Amino acid sequence: MGASMRYLSQRYSMPYGEQKAVLTDIGTEELAHLEIVAAIVHQLTRNLTAEELEEQGFGPYYIDHATGIWPQAAGGVPFNACEFQSKGDPVTDLFEDLAAEQKARLTSANHAKVIIAVPAGNGIIADGLQGLDGGEFGLLTAHPEAGNGALRRDLQ
Repeated sequence: MGASMRYLSQRYSMPYGEQKAVLTDIGTEELAHLEIVAAIVHQLTRNLTAEELEEQGFGPYYIDHATGIWPQAAGGVPFNACEFQSKGDPVTDLFEDLAAEQKARLTSANHAKVIIAVPAGNGIIADGLQGLDGGEFGLLTAHPEAGNGALRRDLQ
């Protein structure tokens, strides 16, 4: 959710049409990633009892949200607007995006390590998360005019 909010918020202050379009595309793609993750969580938890959730350490979450989807970090911190950045400066925002993508790649690597530990029969997790690594960075590199054009114009 933070990634989609970051890109969609940054598009409004981007002065260049091509870059604005790329930020819109990436933000929309990130919303699709949120849908994938939410669907996986829902499918894995929808039929669990309160006792099963408590046994797995999800008691406090269940008390607040039952089996509803509520975005939060792995440590239990709920999503908030502090999770994304938009400064209104094209160069600053693009560098923020590159840094965020690197953090996302590292998080994806950690997901992969956890997925390996998931018992057989939960292929849905691996299949669903497999396509989430680096997609938005791929959009930036597939459209070099988007990032480099803004940087070149601003640095001149």
